[in-house]
Amino acid sequence: MTTLLQSQKVLSQCLKNRKLIEWLLSTSTRNCSSGHTPSGVPYETTLKNKDVVTPLSIPESADVVVIGGGIIGCSTLYHLTKLGCTNAVLLEKDKLTAGTTWHTAGLVWRLRPNDTDIQILNHTRHLLNDVLEKETGVHPGWINNGGLFIANSKERLDEYKRLMTIGKVFNIESYVLSPEETKKLYPLMNVSDLYGTLYSPGDGTVDPAGFCDSLTRAATKAGAKVIEKCSVIDVQVEENEFGTKKVKAVHTPSGIISTSCLVNCTGVWGPYIGKMAGVKVPLIAMKHSYVVTNRIEGIQNMPNARDHDLSVYLRLQGDALSIGGYEPNPIFWENVDKNFAFSLFELDWDVFGTHIENAVHRMPVLENTGIKSTVCGPESFTPDHKPLLGEDPVVRGFFHGCGFNSLGMNAGGGCGQELARWIVHGRPELDMYGYDIRRFSSKLTDNQKWIKERSHESYAKNYSIVYPHDEPLACRNIRKDPFYDELAKKGCIFQERLGWERPGWFAEDGQATPLQYDYYGYYGYDKHAEHKYEEKLKLDYSFSFPLHHEILQKECLSCREQVAIFNMSYFGKFFLMGPDSQKAVDWIFTNEMDKPEGSTTYTCMLNSRGGIEADLTVSCIHQGEGSACDPAFQGRGFYIAAAGAASQHNFSHIQSVIQDQKFNVSLVDHSEDMGMLSIQGPKSRELLQSLTDVDLSDEGFPFSTNKIINIAGHKVMALRLSFVGELGWELHIPKDSCLSVYKALWDKGQNYGLVNAGYRAIDSLSIEKGYRHWHAEIRMDDTPLEGGLAFTCKLKTDTPFLGRKVIEKQKKESLNKRIACFTIEEHIPLWGLETIWRDDKPVGFLRRADYAFALGKSLGYGYVSNPEGGPVTLDFIQKGKYELECMGVRYKSNVHLKSPFDPNNKRVKGIYDEPLPVSKK
Repeated sequence: MTTLLQSQKVLSQCLKNRKLIEWLLSTSTRNCSSGHTPSGVPYETTLKNKDVVTPLSIPESADVVVIGGGIIGCSTLYHLTKLGCTNAVLLEKDKLTAGTTWHTAGLVWRLRPNDTDIQILNHTRHLLNDVLEKETGVHPGWINNGGLFIANSKERLDEYKRLMTIGKVFNIESYVLSPEETKKLYPLMNVSDLYGTLYSPGDGTVDPAGFCDSLTRAATKAGAKVIEKCSVIDVQVEENEFGTKKVKAVHTPSGIISTSCLVNCTGVWGPYIGKMAGVKVPLIAMKHSYVVTNRIEGIQNMPNARDHDLSVYLRLQGDALSIGGYEPNPIFWENVDKNFAFSLFELDWDVFGTHIENAVHRMPVLENTGIKSTVCGPESFTPDHKPLLGEDPVVRGFFHGCGFNSLGMNAGGGCGQELARWIVHGRPELDMYGYDIRRFSSKLTDNQKWIKERSHESYAKNYSIVYPHDEPLACRNIRKDPFYDELAKKGCIFQERLGWERPGWFAEDGQATPLQYDYYGYYGYDKHAEHKYEEKLKLDYSFSFPLHHEILQKECLSCREQVAIFNMSYFGKFFLMGPDSQKAVDWIFTNEMDKPEGSTTYTCMLNSRGGIEADLTVSCIHQGEGSACDPAFQGRGFYIAAAGAASQHNFSHIQSVIQDQKFNVSLVDHSEDMGMLSIQGPKSRELLQSLTDVDLSDEGFPFSTNKIINIAGHKVMALRLSFVGELGWELHIPKDSCLSVYKALWDKGQNYGLVNAGYRAIDSLSIEKGYRHWHAEIRMDDTPLEGGLAFTCKLKTDTPFLGRKVIEKQKKESLNKRIACFTIEEHIPLWGLETIWRDDKPVGFLRRADYAFALGKSLGYGYVSNPEGGPVTLDFIQKGKYELECMGVRYKSNVHLKSPFDPNNKRVKGIYDEPLPVSKK
């Protein structure tokens, strides 16, 4: 029997990694073997062995058709029946588990740097451990042997401490262990170079066949149908008189199923189904591998282990191990075979070899352990390493359920539940924006260069430390506004959102812009010898204060004390016009919209469950002369400015509500046609007044109003607003005028201390003032009452709006959670995910946190719940004694019902009669 290293040596004669070859040759002498290691999954049974024939007939109609019989399809079907949707059909081209599911490693971990991920993964574990066997009598293949995360550096251990901390909110047991404690738990492990480990005893592994079998047995018992050997050959889409495209039917060789809803759970084959319906499915197929060893004495009952720093996992497989990981040069499956089903690829040892060296380093016993089999199968990967879920913005009734990035078995239970809720209730219950297909710009979802580069980088960095302020290197500079080159010369360090390059912060040592993606030096690309932008990103690679903390301080305090200019051009800029425009905005937006032309209103949009889909500003505008910022129209017209990172989501939500209500309006996206500059600070009025003849006084230009004005001879739409809590204006500028307006502002601004500032400053300034960020302090799983935004709801009027009934009911009853502000006196950074302790009990976690430079302390916002299950009143919040737990350490915290910075809102009114709090210290 060949050993692990012998197999590697024999099959890698042409290995390009010379360092690995030299390492292999330096090992003890072995007999060479030309034996071929067989392919095959380690499970004793799979559902591919049962006899299935092509059906002669299929149902004529169904409420939902799920396409694909892998873990996601089976879980979605199961959860649909739990919500009462029993007239559902699952179609599988081959047999259940075919494609990717059947060869998965089956690891189940729950601790992640994201509360939604944790809840998704936790539900999967709940099904496996507590539900399915009791419900069906079928063991789902669950083995609870625990999980171990291995840290080779202080930064990695800090990350694990963050995971342990947030896990306490969701009752996930975990412990940080020393190297010595780790050795006692896992005697075969080399711990000589460890900083520590994170042990989660509730994690484990699952057999995919058992999981899918138990799910489908329960679903069919409830009335759903599972039809195997039945491929989908076409998706019929119809378009109504309003131009709305909807799913009408699914075509198969055995007949047509009439349906208004299908769920594409076909993994790497997802783009084929999408193409049938005219839907973009932004994923790419790669070959993902692991090997299964022979028996290892002493390995029995050990936990699964992940060494993220070595990019390798060690999964218990009875008395052996499955070994895999994420290499920097995965093999793309360029031409996806429609009939691959239960096939495997031959393992490419040239690619997989890095995992062998790392596994042997962590587990020395592997040096003399043979390989039983290899597994190399197709997996689907996406540009941000998150699944594709939710209703497509182009074709109503077409739901995505694919692109799981080798996480399908782990996330399948939770994602199936949320998909079912999405279909039955219209929206999920958890904050699923990070999974929603609408998180991507429709301008990118068929850009193959973007899909390939981003998916590669996400794969290669899958085991990297997740820092709060990291940025991608792949496929940058796709969408650049007119200010890009000018700001780059001034040292702008850009961030990427929806393909746009937006300012992050400004370095003081010259230009540092992203270069063309080098694939980390693989696939024939030369790795960049110097990449100044990448070096700037590394300033944030810490859980301490960043190395450019003082630069961020300068940008923030300059805004508070003088004036700053922010380029916010990546914002979504939409015009809503038409005969039903007033009726539409009344229904879509929560705040009072029946206001005179020239009014600008901060408002929320809700879903039918009362959850916040967005917060944005809507301006009722005057009829214009026809320019980009001053359009001509009949009747009432509205201008919507939506946060750029969520602008596709905002646009799609508005469009879907218009379609559902059949409003006779047009919604036009002018995001590419205009730039946007925000001028903020005590001297903003003086600066702008020096460049315009329009009266900018409080009487001439009140807060929350808009006008078309001339700045340095150029027509712009000006909105008196602030997202940082200062006197200021937003200038929405036609594309051709952008650079001229900026240069005029910059030149004149030197007389007033004008500085460029970026989104890192906006993050700090906004949270310091208590202004909300959507998808942070407020999300689709929060209501305006819970998020402190009751003032945005027109409940004193009789005007109906989407979600109003839920808000009214909640107001009459009680709130189960409320947002609150927390500060600490210790000079340490807060990043979000810190556990909130009230009277020695965990009651929530910080959604967003930052350093507040004007206050001179770290500050965060989070929701407080009652651990006893009762209502959360203002009195309940104020009477508690609070601590924030950061990386396992608790710090005494002060609670505030609103931000302690400028609580009387003087500064946005231009009243500057008090010094900054930090100046008093």
